[in-house]
Amino acid sequence: MNDYDYRNVKIMVVDDEVDLESLIRQKFRRQIRDGIYDFVFAHNGLEALTRLIEFPEIGIILSDINMPEMDGLTLLMKLKELKNPGLKTVIVSAYGDMENIRTAMNRGAFDFLTKPINFDDLEITIKKTMEEIILARLSMEEHDQLLFIQQDLQTAHEIQQAILPKVFPPYPDRTDFDIYASMVAAREVGGDFYDFFMIDNDRVGFVIGDVSGKGVPAAIFMAVSRTLIRATGLKGIPTAECMHYVNNLLCNESVSCMFVTVFYGILNTHNGELEYVNAGHNPPYLLTRDGNRLMEMTGGAILGCIENYQYHSRRITLAPGDRLFLYTDGVTEAFTKNYEAYGDQRLAMFLQDNKGYSIEELVKGLLTEVNNHSMGVPQSDDITLLSIGFRGRS
Repeated sequence: MNDYDYRNVKIMVVDDEVDLESLIRQKFRRQIRDGIYDFVFAHNGLEALTRLIEFPEIGIILSDINMPEMDGLTLLMKLKELKNPGLKTVIVSAYGDMENIRTAMNRGAFDFLTKPINFDDLEITIKKTMEEIILARLSMEEHDQLLFIQQDLQTAHEIQQAILPKVFPPYPDRTDFDIYASMVAAREVGGDFYDFFMIDNDRVGFVIGDVSGKGVPAAIFMAVSRTLIRATGLKGIPTAECMHYVNNLLCNESVSCMFVTVFYGILNTHNGELEYVNAGHNPPYLLTRDGNRLMEMTGGAILGCIENYQYHSRRITLAPGDRLFLYTDGVTEAFTKNYEAYGDQRLAMFLQDNKGYSIEELVKGLLTEVNNHSMGVPQSDDITLLSIGFRGRS
């Protein structure tokens, strides 16, 4: 610690001896002149409490015990109620008054000095107490900063959740398709996302994505990616063209080599035709009456890395009752305490064993299954699920 550290801490002397103020000012005249020490004086406990309001930068209180109106022991009780770790009290009393000094220490006094005051001892005590106060105040500042960060992260979490559709069923008057989705972030904010939107009366676009990285940078990149895909997809252009356009935008704006894997599809709810592009994402499952299978990849690269990349789409036709099940790798990479991943095989078995479930039951059931598999191990990655089912028109 250096002298400059002390400048923002005032020292209050609380004593009814009228000569003490002049003695202290004389002893510490150089430090007072140089702005190292700054003293405030009060003559009893009540006046000291008033000074604390007047000078909130007071950090050290040198207090006598026996004073009129409010004694030092009562003042200590009042100071304890403030619960301010950046405020330290040093009791000053006669050597023979050890019982009261002991009581003062039990009530929270930081240290004590005996009268008559040895000013060399007083200066050592002031320096030691100053160091404790500065450490306490730095700790309080760091604590406040952490609280602000936590509040900001909570706000970011609420904003992120707000931009993802979460009212289900989203189109209660539609009987030609079903859709359900969920995103559980590993931290306060995540890099996974899902979305869906009606392009026109016959076509619904749906997307799932997984941004590289974690935390706030991934969350910002996630919000940008989701917004660009939605805005471009609503134009109704083909899936490959949509991915090409969004990829170029992300390549131009991407920082720190961030990228996103995406599966984007457009389902024609009139005839079941599905057009899709897989940009480096986990292949979804196609769930049919004849069994389940992984959908064919389209050879697409992740978004945000290779400018002017040409994407290619595939088309399949869903029969009424067919469903797609999309997920991010937070599912298959959920680990037990023995580092055993949930894995692709368990996922495939779950979908097969529960093929009679509704899409909402599939999503919620898998979340429960993965949580049970991890057995309390903290989630290492965001977990996002989306399922869409084609019902056809009667």
